[in-house]
Amino acid sequence: MLPRQSSFRQQPLRRGCGPHYPGVSPNNRFWIHLAVIFLIISSWVPLAVAISLDAPPRSTETTLLLDTRIPIFVDGHWQIMSEDEHRQLLVPRQAETQTFTVDVSAATAEPTPTPTPTVASGPLPSPFDGALAANFSGENGGGSCPNFINSILEDPTFKSCYPLSVLLKSSNSFFQAMKSLVQITQVLETSCRADKNTCTAYLDDLAEQLKRDENCGEDFRKENALVIQAYKGMKAYEEIYGVTCLMDPESSTYCFVNAVTNRTTASNVYLYNLPLNSSLPSRAFPACDYCTSETMKIYQSASADRRKYIANTYVQAAEHIDSECGPGFVSASLPEALPDSAVIAQAPSLLMLSLLFVTISRWVT
Repeated sequence: MLPRQSSFRQQPLRRGCGPHYPGVSPNNRFWIHLAVIFLIISSWVPLAVAISLDAPPRSTETTLLLDTRIPIFVDGHWQIMSEDEHRQLLVPRQAETQTFTVDVSAATAEPTPTPTPTVASGPLPSPFDGALAANFSGENGGGSCPNFINSILEDPTFKSCYPLSVLLKSSNSFFQAMKSLVQITQVLETSCRADKNTCTAYLDDLAEQLKRDENCGEDFRKENALVIQAYKGMKAYEEIYGVTCLMDPESSTYCFVNAVTNRTTASNVYLYNLPLNSSLPSRAFPACDYCTSETMKIYQSASADRRKYIANTYVQAAEHIDSECGPGFVSASLPEALPDSAVIAQAPSLLMLSLLFVTISRWVT
């Protein structure tokens, strides 16, 4: 018996052809490409991380920057300068013009004559020459206060006193004069010719008038910069007169002139702001010389009046100077305070006499 044949018929295989697989649709191709890109990026990220770990670590520390510059009044307004910039401004830009006398009548050589500096000409520096148009409380910057200040500038007594204490913070022309040895010397000679006692009393009274409502009272309460500068300068006249008229016996020149024209003693210029309620900067180290010592002696004596601004700034400045010049170079303590009410102290005696008079009158009657 023959075997039964199956009904299934095997299809012949064709050479070069394999099993039939379904085709890839265009929609699936996009996702396949995206997956391939993801795999490539995934393999690159660990390599990049490994490279970054090999690099030196970056510091995460932060640095606090301190602005140690100081405000300087230049050309009628305040500017922020470093101490070095301030020193360069105080040094004259060029040497003073000098005149020489040469005798050509003799055939023989003559010794070279000593050069004589030219005499400065022109008006002296004036207070408030660059900042009088301040923001006063009056309408359009006018009113009683600028009128009062203008009347001060025209007062013959004020002109004769020529207070350097008022010029220090309020005069642009004075700042320019400090760059010239001849001009600043002429300014000091004029200021130091005034009678100190008379001008002290005059300017002290003028400062009280300044605070009255009919003058600059409102602007004083609002702390108008020009008014405050004028008030401080008037109240500090006596001690600033003393230190700016102080002479250096070695050079026979004013100590103030040495401070503003000599780069080696440029820090001494800050000493003259102490009576105006300005502290000595921590980076300023005045020279350990005669001028610094005598200036601080004048300030210490003035600080006995605790109402003066120098009483607020003296101790800090003295301690700072002693840290550079040695302990005891200047006294770092305030003197015994003057009585705060020497005149008012007579009032209780007058009151007791009045009560005694009333009692006796009642007893007699």
